[in-house]
Amino acid sequence: MTGPPMPETISTKQARIATLAKQMPGTAIRSLSRHMDLEWLREAYRRTRKDGAVGIDGQTAEAYAEHLEENLQSLLDRAKSGLYRAPPVRRVLIPKGDGSKTRPIGIPTFEDKVLQRAVMMLLEPVYEQDFYAFSYGFRPRKSARDASEALQRTLMRMDGGWVLDVDIKSFFDTLDHAQLRDLLRRRVGDGVLVRLVGKWLHAGVLDGGVVSHAEAGTPQGGVISPLLANLYLHEVLDTWWVNEVLPRLWGRAELVRYADDFVVVFELESDARRVQAVLSKRFGRFGLTLHPDKTRLVYFRRPPKGGARPGSFDFLGFTHYWGKSRKGVLTPLRKTSSKRLSRSLKAIGAWMKRARHWPVEWQHEQLAAKLRGHFQYFGLTGNSRAINAFRNEVTRRWHRWLGRRSQRGQTWARFQALLRRYPLPPARLPPRPRQLSLANL
Repeated sequence: MTGPPMPETISTKQARIATLAKQMPGTAIRSLSRHMDLEWLREAYRRTRKDGAVGIDGQTAEAYAEHLEENLQSLLDRAKSGLYRAPPVRRVLIPKGDGSKTRPIGIPTFEDKVLQRAVMMLLEPVYEQDFYAFSYGFRPRKSARDASEALQRTLMRMDGGWVLDVDIKSFFDTLDHAQLRDLLRRRVGDGVLVRLVGKWLHAGVLDGGVVSHAEAGTPQGGVISPLLANLYLHEVLDTWWVNEVLPRLWGRAELVRYADDFVVVFELESDARRVQAVLSKRFGRFGLTLHPDKTRLVYFRRPPKGGARPGSFDFLGFTHYWGKSRKGVLTPLRKTSSKRLSRSLKAIGAWMKRARHWPVEWQHEQLAAKLRGHFQYFGLTGNSRAINAFRNEVTRRWHRWLGRRSQRGQTWARFQALLRRYPLPPARLPPRPRQLSLANL
């Protein structure tokens, strides 16, 4: 006799979804939500951050876990029956760029995060069969560093070129709901999932005791938002580029995209200018606007002797420019962009201010982790000066904030003795981990 069949694991179910999506390109798949059971929600709960800020209901992950099985079963029943109500997100303001401005983000409830994670676990295997290799943002086994490396290889292989540096104005706030729903239905015919995504799009934002609703934008701060943004730009940009633009170009050209940040490298100026001329019209059809001042065409060819120097451009925290290698050969190089350096220092300074009264041992542990994260992302050949400058400035600021713990302050000699006991990581080029993200810097 044989026993009952073993239940399928989450990875097995996702592999089956991926296989089905690959076998049915361009077809709306209708049988996705049947995979979402109690075990699926347990895994979604496991993958959901437990230390995040609370939503409008004030419920913490610890409180939710006190009756976890009952809560997950209730969530599953409401999600599949259509009774689930997506709560508004709680709006908070966080510093933007150099800290002089702020941008709003939304904080969903913990239960909403779990359900969004569960739905993303269903949709991701579908869209991973459709997304192109040059799309890197918020995808499994792809990272910002991978996108930066891909762009660098393109510049080396093409020996520079004409670079179209594009900035989408307020992309996550202007993404059109109606068009997004239409795009979703092209690949997802499951009514449970389509209905849930629609509820998240219309959940609204709670700010100052008032709930407001918008007809554009992804769910602020939602787990599902990056995937929705990717599927939108997959249609707006990626498929258009592959199917309509590339076949009409005369020279080589390559696109590299990380979420809503992308650049295109062209071999020929004529191709670059033709695409630049139609790009804003293409995005306008989907309710998106290109920033007129930040979208530009950059001449990025190898500079001839005595000729005009080529321009530079920023992408994912790096400034790309022409410079001499260690062998004295002109080549495309990267360094930490001044904007990213300033932003990182400002963020770490704000953290030091908050943590200055905590034990030095704990401060050292956290600060060392932050430095290692910075070095792992920005630590590359040709960028040693920038990462050394970052470490030196962080060291100087730590000395200053430790000195404010008491009225006596702290002499430099005493601080040097402290550093011998609690040394900060050296600014070296470490082996690159497989997965790195700008969100962790």
